[in-house]
Amino acid sequence: MTTMPAAPTATVVVMGVSACGKSTIAHELVDRLGWAFAEGDDFHSAANVAKMHAGHALTDDDRWPWLRSIAAWIGAREQAGDNAIVTCSALRRSYRDLLRAGHPSVFFVHLTASRAVLSDRIAHRQGHYMPTSLLASQLATLEPLAADEPGAAVDVDDPPDVVAERVITLLPERSGTSPEPETETE
Repeated sequence: MTTMPAAPTATVVVMGVSACGKSTIAHELVDRLGWAFAEGDDFHSAANVAKMHAGHALTDDDRWPWLRSIAAWIGAREQAGDNAIVTCSALRRSYRDLLRAGHPSVFFVHLTASRAVLSDRIAHRQGHYMPTSLLASQLATLEPLAADEPGAAVDVDDPPDVVAERVITLLPERSGTSPEPETETE
């Protein structure tokens, strides 16, 4: 018995430092596109959450199992033929390489904002475990997307609905992310 490969899918990884608006923009995208969604923070172990809540930055050893869990979710969505959106800080190139290894659907959307905007957002958040004190370590860890990585940087100065519309225009043409090209008839 031969199995058909799943149709090409698109997986948008909404990335960036804490408080850049990953969840907000991801939800705006889900509302418009109707794709499967996962909140990257939900993949953290209880130990990672406790460590960050206590104001301690995660190490790579803390992050690898978390990133592998997100990558497995991406792979499961691809296998099912589902377009998907997932939030994940994905601060380093090596983290992004792990997320896209064997996953051709991945497209990174790096949300950017000034340090002042990020600090203000973190200070006014409620119910989130990431303290303002960890912003500096996240910014120091951040490696912007390289030219050979599939994705784009998007500034979040505009309202979330405007940012989401901008993101949609940047998505590669896959599985309903863009209108089908018109065909010429004679």
